Amino acid sequence: MPPANRVLLRAINRSQVLNTIRTHGPISRADIARVTGLSQATITTITAELINEGLILEKQTGNSTGGRPPILLDLNPESLYVVGLKLTEHYISAALTNIRADVITNLTIPASGETHSVEWVVDFVEEAVERSLTAAGVGRGQLAGVGIGMAGVIDSVTGECRYSPFFQWQDVPFRQLVEERLRVPVYVDNDVNTLTMAEQWFGHGRDVDDFLVITIGRGIGMGIVVNGQFYRGAGGGAGELGHTVIDPEGPLCDCGKHGCLETYVSDGALVRQARDALQGEELIIEEMVARASDGEPALQAIFERAGHVLGVGVANMVNIFDPARIIITGEGTRAGALLFDPMLESIERHTFNGLAEDVEIVIQEWGDEAWARGAASLVLRELYKSPIHKVSR
Repeated sequence: MPPANRVLLRAINRSQVLNTIRTHGPISRADIARVTGLSQATITTITAELINEGLILEKQTGNSTGGRPPILLDLNPESLYVVGLKLTEHYISAALTNIRADVITNLTIPASGETHSVEWVVDFVEEAVERSLTAAGVGRGQLAGVGIGMAGVIDSVTGECRYSPFFQWQDVPFRQLVEERLRVPVYVDNDVNTLTMAEQWFGHGRDVDDFLVITIGRGIGMGIVVNGQFYRGAGGGAGELGHTVIDPEGPLCDCGKHGCLETYVSDGALVRQARDALQGEELIIEEMVARASDGEPALQAIFERAGHVLGVGVANMVNIFDPARIIITGEGTRAGALLFDPMLESIERHTFNGLAEDVEIVIQEWGDEAWARGAASLVLRELYKSPIHKVSR
């Protein structure tokens, strides 16, 4: 075998072993060999390297079926750390995680000022990374990389921000600029895509090859995994579920079209509807949920209508993709049954015959650190990804 092929094969085997420990650990060397099909000699060599590098460690012995109990292997949670950032125009949500995607620290850092120049945002990102490391007591030498999730059209391969609705950027080489500042690997993607990656690698998407992640809150977004592969579209803009048109004669959307799904279901849309229904009374979304839960009919009706409309949008996605699972997440899930009972009814009514029975709907309890943890998964994915799937940076 040519030397280059041997190096690639060794890297593929190493990835298999590391991912098996990630998925099944604590696990014995014998069980790693059984799962991967690799020889015991290969497993012994690779695991010795991983232990020497500090990525895995030997733990308590497992149950014996006769003879000496086996030594179990698991990821070393203190081996390296990554920082994930959810970037908005008003704040950065930052999460520092270990190799297992456990969140060690979670910070929300408000922006000091209103300028959104590229240089200002790079400064803001550097500040967020430094504060995350300090809060966790982690040195720069243990930082494996930084993942950044942001709204807009992002080229995940080059890290270029093709368009940002918040910062009004176009064709900004954002990853390159941040890498030059931080001197560590940086990965940038659309924020909904980062959540989807987190689900695929560490969450509800681990055991399915075809699933969708739908986020609701300030906007409506969607991440798509088909046949185990992440789908971004030809230009990186796939998944703009919020801008699918429900009614061409409907309300004006921020994008300039009329009747987009977001104009019925987003937090801003619900707040506007409440203001109209309550003769100008201004509520924030949390107040709407509380008062509707207490039985206020006008607000209950707003959530019910939004749920029905959301169900139409989700049913359309079921009809197109026929996913095994749909994970619904985001700040908007705090509305609970007010929104999702009518949504589920609408999905059942508008899905093509038989398809609704094949899809599992998972409504995920929301945590504020989820966006940043998703961004951290950009870095962790690269650590675990097989070299045959890696794209040159």
